Amino acid sequence: MIQRYTLPEMGRIWEEKFKFDTWLKIEILACEARANLGEIPYEDVEVIRSKANYDIKRVLEIEETTKHDVIAFLTNVAEYVGPESRHIHYGMTSSDILDTTLSYQMKTAGELILNQLYQLKDALKQKAIEHKNTICVGRSHGVHAEPTTMGLKFALWFEETKRNIQRLKKAIDTISVGQISGAVGTFEHLSPKVEEYVCEKLGLKPAPVSTQVIQRDRHAEFMTTLAIIGTTLEKIAIEIRHLQRTEVLEAEEYFSKGQKGSSAMPHKRNPIVSERITGLARLLRSNSLAAMENVALWHERDISHSSVERVIVPDSCIVLHYMLDLSIKLISNLIIYPEHMIKNLNLTRGLIFSQTILLKLVEKGLTREEAYRLVQENAMKVWEDETKNLKDELLNSKEILKYLSSDEIKETFDYQKMLKNVDYIFGRTVLKEE
Repeated sequence: MIQRYTLPEMGRIWEEKFKFDTWLKIEILACEARANLGEIPYEDVEVIRSKANYDIKRVLEIEETTKHDVIAFLTNVAEYVGPESRHIHYGMTSSDILDTTLSYQMKTAGELILNQLYQLKDALKQKAIEHKNTICVGRSHGVHAEPTTMGLKFALWFEETKRNIQRLKKAIDTISVGQISGAVGTFEHLSPKVEEYVCEKLGLKPAPVSTQVIQRDRHAEFMTTLAIIGTTLEKIAIEIRHLQRTEVLEAEEYFSKGQKGSSAMPHKRNPIVSERITGLARLLRSNSLAAMENVALWHERDISHSSVERVIVPDSCIVLHYMLDLSIKLISNLIIYPEHMIKNLNLTRGLIFSQTILLKLVEKGLTREEAYRLVQENAMKVWEDETKNLKDELLNSKEILKYLSSDEIKETFDYQKMLKNVDYIFGRTVLKEE
């Protein structure tokens, strides 16, 4: 992933040094396990532990000849260790260190992302409570529907983030497995106790059964979970983008002093953070598809997955980590314009109360079809004539006045009555004891 979207704490996990350090740790742990089983002298393990090292430039130089990264690494380590290096990688296959390392990296990266999700959840909760009663118009199909509150929007995202936390916990657990089981997963040349020891030291579980590789449905689950989290961030970003449109302007990204919106138009304040989040979510989805393509490998293993994973796994972890960092700041600093929300509520001149009138007519004994007809006839007059409003049309309708008094009509046009259950909703979500 390009440096532009890479934050240091996540980038570190996918650097060559972190990878090679983990490879070396696994090889040393395997030797320790064999010594514990009495298979090799402890003295040799002490030599390995004290001398084992590598040089990235030298590894890459050797790989130019071997065309095999693990062999190049082991060759370089042997140059440091000497004769005792014969114990290193005994009975193991390349994927034992490659796959176990990848699982360890994904677990570590997942835990960073999980911490960010908790931060996002807290930011959404704070905004939800702050704007619990900040009334705004709800939209379906992009068209004004009925009133809601800005707090309910934040509460919705809060709940979705909670679900994403549970999804990611499950995905981290699924990927937190290692294997030290040999060429086709049968432990032909080493004890399963070696695998148990190595995995325990790394905070992983042994894969119950493996081939030459850990099965890729695990990786696909992790990657699709990242993509789902990305779609939540995209969903939030798209809402903010729509609300920041000039003719709406109910919310706006924070615009810092000295920030510029356009090279051509000095007045522009664009939702660039939300747009960036929207774009990066597409990468996560495309990478998740590639991860699913990796599940079906030939027999006990082919290498078609490897080149794909070297790109998509680091990139997706780095991208989502960056997106979450952006999203936390975006939500925390989001500017809300309640006065614009009231203005927009009144744009349709009372049409958002049409269902309330319809139901009042039904309560008076009209069929739903007849009530719908009466309300729609008056509503269409308002749609087509900007000088009219629904309340006046109803008050002047002889047919409507047969069933509803003037006072009953007037009391209908009350935003607060339409939001009488907001506290109840908050009681089962944001304000609920967790």
